[in-house]
Order: sequence, then C-alpha cells, then structure tokens
Amino acid sequence: MKLYELIMEYREKYGLPSVPISPSLTFVAQTHVRDLEENNLDQGSCNMHSWSSKGSWSSCCYTSDHAEAKCMWDKPRELTSYHGDGFEIAFWCSADANANEALESWKSSSGHNEVIINSGIWRDNPWQAIGIGIFGSYAVVWFGTELEK
Repeated sequence: MKLYELIMEYREKYGLPSVPISPSLTFVAQTHVRDLEENNLDQGSCNMHSWSSKGSWSSCCYTSDHAEAKCMWDKPRELTSYHGDGFEIAFWCSADANANEALESWKSSSGHNEVIINSGIWRDNPWQAIGIGIFGSYAVVWFGTELEK
C-alpha cells in the first residue's frame, strides 16, 4: 500500500486522478516480482519485463527493442479475467526493494515517469486500474486503461 499511496500522491501533484487498485493487476504484479526474484530473469538480452518458463504462464524474453511487448501487454488476460492490456514499470536494487526507492528511481527516468503521470506517449492513456508488487529486490507496477470488472 505504501507504493500505491506514494504514486497517488505524486500523480495528485500533476492534477491527475487516483487510479483504483485492480485485484487482477495486483495478482499479475505480485506473480511477476516473485518470478523475477526466484528465477533471475534480468540477464543477457532479457530485461525485467521477461517471464520464466517456471509457472502457469507463457514465457518470454523481453528485449530492449520491444519485439516481445505483446508478452507483457497480454499477461493480465493470460493470468486473470482482466480484459485490457497491461503496461509494466519495473525496479531492481541490490538489497530489498522498497516503495520510496522504487518511486524515486522511476521519477528520475523520463520513460518510467511518463507512464506514471500519463505524459509523452502515455498522454492519451488515462489509467483506470493499477496493480503493485514488491518482493525481494524487485518492485513492479502494472497499469491498465480498462476498469476492473
């Protein structure tokens, strides 16, 4: 809840509305941070949006050219009854991840910050759902434009 509250406070500074917590996107976020922590996926050409083959989901190696973006976008539908695409921001640190460090890191990265505050290419994507997961060295936030049903 701490990360959720910090993100909502930050969005409020930009005059943006709060985003409702989605049980589905939260499930995806919590599942993904466990997969990242337990299976060390951020290595080689695969980044933190990758998923292992050690679960009840389709695996993928998400590369910097975004060739596997559909793997991320489809995860909420694959794992839950959420009907929309999912968009993830991810954070890693060498110690246990925490809400303050994760948000500060995202705020200092223009691409991640734009997702949080709906600017740049995300300007026309008003977030209607959010899910958050922190586990071990990882924190992720999933955003969606569809309301949770």
